[in-house]
This record gives sequence, structure tokens and C-alpha cells, in this order.
Amino acid sequence: MAEQPPLGRRERKKAATRKAISDTATLMFLERGFDNVSIREIADRADVSPTTVFAHFPQKEALVFDEDEEHRDGLVAAVRERPAGVSITDALYEYYLHGMLEDRAWHGDSTREFLALLDNTPALADYAARMWTRHEHALAAAIADDMGLDTPSPEIRAYARFVLQIQLLANNDDDPATMLAGSFRILNDGWRSFADR
Repeated sequence: MAEQPPLGRRERKKAATRKAISDTATLMFLERGFDNVSIREIADRADVSPTTVFAHFPQKEALVFDEDEEHRDGLVAAVRERPAGVSITDALYEYYLHGMLEDRAWHGDSTREFLALLDNTPALADYAARMWTRHEHALAAAIADDMGLDTPSPEIRAYARFVLQIQLLANNDDDPATMLAGSFRILNDGWRSFADR
């Protein structure tokens, strides 16, 4: 994949502030529950104003999804910037595998706690579902474009939905790497090849 140009000082500072706010909010939500933490409390702990919080995050739910745009862009880049001869499915598998391994190495067991927070907080679950739909549209559009189509076909839309569901399955599994590999095998080879063995 093509390397992005380095961010300027101002952009780095803005990104660092955004990450600090999100990390602070997520930690507070994990400690006390999403509904029991106010924007003012988050701002105080992150040492910024409530206005700064809202400048980076338009609503409270967005605070725990600070990498939303990066993830969507990563999915699209995995399709558009894959090496010649690599299938879309293989490129997306590699994108998920590397991302998951990095995330587990960085966050460890807190990944499971974070997913439990999403599952137990209706406002966050609803926001995540809407976010996932945006990813689905972006991924389907990238695949359609790659195939020379003006709009995604029903098959492409279904494929994009399946790809996104795989990440949820893997993140919630005790053996995420095996779940990821098995899911992509089904996606690549189809159910019939598995069931007919």
C-alpha cells in the first residue's frame, strides 16, 4: 500500500489531542459506564474544554470510535492498493490479520472489555451499527470501482457486509486468528466447498 505523506506539526498535535480525549473517555466509560460519565468530566480529565471535545467528536458516542475514519480508509485502501495478482479477499484478510494482531499486542485483554462495553450500551451499539453501515457502503463502492462497475451489485453489497461481520466474529472469539482464517476460507471458497467435504 502507498505510504501516506507525514503529517505536519499542527496536524500531529490535533491528532494527539483527539486520541488523548478518546482514550480518556473510553477509560472512564470502562470504569463507570457510558451513561455515568459526562462530557464535562471527560474534558476535565483530558485537560481540555468541553468545546474542544465537541470540536473533535460531534456526539458522545463518537468518543469511543476515534479510529472510525482510519478503519474505513484502511478497508478501501486494502482493495485499491493491493499488489497485482492479490485477490480482494486475500487483501482484506491480510488487512484484518495485521490490524487484529497489532490491536491485540497493543491493547491486550482490554479489547474484550471494550467489546463488552459496546454490547452492554445500546447507544454505543446503535452508533457502531451506523458506523459499520458507512464502512459497508465505502467498501462496496471501492470493490465496484475495482471491477469497473458504476454501482455495487447485490453480490458486492452482500460480500462487503460479510467482510465487516467477519471482524466482529473474530474480535469476539477466544481464538480470533483461527476464526478470521476460517471465515475468510468460507468467504473465498463458498459454503458448498466446505459442506461437500
